[in-house]
Amino acid sequence: MAEIGFIGLGNMGGPMAANLRAAGHAVRGFDVVSEACAAAEAAGIRIANDVAAAMAGAEIVITMLPAGADVLGVFRGAPGGALWIDCSTIDVASARELEDAARATGARAIDAPVSGGVAGARAGTLTFMVGGEAEAFNQARPVLASMGKRIVHCGGPGAGQAAKLCNNLILGISMIGVAEAFVLAERLGLAAEALFEVVSSSSGQCWAVTNYCPVPGLVPASPANHGFKPGFATKLMLKDLRLAAGAAAETGAASRLGAEAVAMFGQFAEGGHGDEDFSAIINFVRELPGG
Repeated sequence: MAEIGFIGLGNMGGPMAANLRAAGHAVRGFDVVSEACAAAEAAGIRIANDVAAAMAGAEIVITMLPAGADVLGVFRGAPGGALWIDCSTIDVASARELEDAARATGARAIDAPVSGGVAGARAGTLTFMVGGEAEAFNQARPVLASMGKRIVHCGGPGAGQAAKLCNNLILGISMIGVAEAFVLAERLGLAAEALFEVVSSSSGQCWAVTNYCPVPGLVPASPANHGFKPGFATKLMLKDLRLAAGAAAETGAASRLGAEAVAMFGQFAEGGHGDEDFSAIINFVRELPGG
């Protein structure tokens, strides 16, 4: 079992750290939010006074932080020789910069963003999309397996972040499509139950329908059943869509639907709904003018 320093113990990081502890790893963590530290401590995580103390003596450092600048800032104080696993969702350029910096110090690093939301973090069923050198990936894999069910090596440095941005671009766009379809059904007098029964077994089937259908009562795990309490908050979806839009601009890739998704989720978040689940976008769609 490994000595692990875990930086970022929020809604995702806290349960992930708890699963590492349950698997027998020694985990020392830190978060700037005292409530997050208290919850992690209750789950058996040793809480450090600061980032440096959390990483001191660690064989593996795991980060779950908001942005690339945060990750790179933490790395500057990382212990020599530690394996760095960044599970944040950040821009591809920062992920590659992190892995270049790690190699320059003789360390190893991988980008390993996740999919599965808070429920997946708690259940230990996350999907990890990993970028990095094969040797670093193989070293990290047993640790990732304590937190997730599916671990995919997507390629070299930055490839995990690239996969995450592409995945969430699809998810954000498809959730808007699902929302529009169910709102249209409402206006046509078609019962949501009937539409769900058709779509969930027909060509319109997608994850946004079968797992997170934005209409209450159709999918047991859907946030719609709980007032759109987030599994994946609108503000986080907006962050990922903006990262995807930036990557599209940098590479010259067309992303017209992505741009529209950024605009819609942006307006929804600015309207005070950033902390609601992203599937609550159906309420924004209901208020849009038709025609």
